[in-house]
Amino acid sequence: MSKKVHTLVTSSSDPYLRVDSQTLLRMHNLMVRGRVLEERLIKMSKGGEGYFWIGGPGEEGFNVPLGLQVKKGQGIEFDYLHLHYRSSGILLGMGGEVIDTIRQMRTVVTDPYSRGRNFVNHYAIPEWNVLPVSPTIETQYSTAIGTGIAQAHTKGDAITIVNGGDAGTAEGDFHSCLVWANRPALPLPILMVVVNNGYGISTPAQGQHGEKRISDWAKAFEMPGKTINGNDPVESYFAIKDAMAYVRKERKPYLLEVMASRLYGHSSSSGANRVNEVDCISFFEEQLVKRNLATENELKKVWDENRKLCDEAYAQVKTEPYPDADDIWTAVFAEGLPDSYPKKGGS
Repeated sequence: MSKKVHTLVTSSSDPYLRVDSQTLLRMHNLMVRGRVLEERLIKMSKGGEGYFWIGGPGEEGFNVPLGLQVKKGQGIEFDYLHLHYRSSGILLGMGGEVIDTIRQMRTVVTDPYSRGRNFVNHYAIPEWNVLPVSPTIETQYSTAIGTGIAQAHTKGDAITIVNGGDAGTAEGDFHSCLVWANRPALPLPILMVVVNNGYGISTPAQGQHGEKRISDWAKAFEMPGKTINGNDPVESYFAIKDAMAYVRKERKPYLLEVMASRLYGHSSSSGANRVNEVDCISFFEEQLVKRNLATENELKKVWDENRKLCDEAYAQVKTEPYPDADDIWTAVFAEGLPDSYPKKGGS
């Protein structure tokens, strides 16, 4: 499955002219921040400052526009997010801080997502309806059914958003979500996202998928489905906007397949070395410069500022402590540790 970048549009129908320049430059800033963050995490992994790295460099062109359009908050009237481990750009788009992801990489006790208990890019933010990210493949599509059902029974326009990878669509959880979301008795307001980077760990997609496009699965359920170029942030922005609008209004599911790059391989287990694929940030910067929305020097300044931000965050995290043995039960139970469990300092 090829990863084509759309050619530049220069007519009055140019989609870049339909987004205000402030939003475009904000998207670029957050995309750069996401890339600099992931490159710092890779460096930490290779330096022994984290047990494992897996992330989403190459997916910023889709993830950031998605994060910017989430209806963020806590409770049934806000969007629920069932994410996977390549979603750092989504969190940054929602307002997440780079220092907190670096904390999780270093497994320090100040990690707000897991208190140093999980590996990186495994988020959990109750205040934003971000459910705990699991390392198991595609199980998030099963848990998305639950919040989808809850939202189907309530008034409002909040939706459930779930994302995963192309290889994981072979799992039953993905197909269970399709079935449950499309039951005539109770359709579910779920935006199902599949990011197709062309690989399942080290297996090329073309030898594994019988369907022409993953979005073709929508045809069996007569639901909307679309494949987009995720390396173009503006195409992604409008595709997300349209898909969200449909799910919010119709209270029915939508399947969005996103063609994207995997710039540093699968994870630290495969070396995390840079590969020669389309870079969504380089593509975006070319479009901004061609339209006189930014100069090369201005874009370079964005990189410099975000590198400084990550450097300062990393320096701070290095001073923060690791969790001790007595911290093992902290924040495990919502209502505190049951009497049947050992207390701190006990056996």
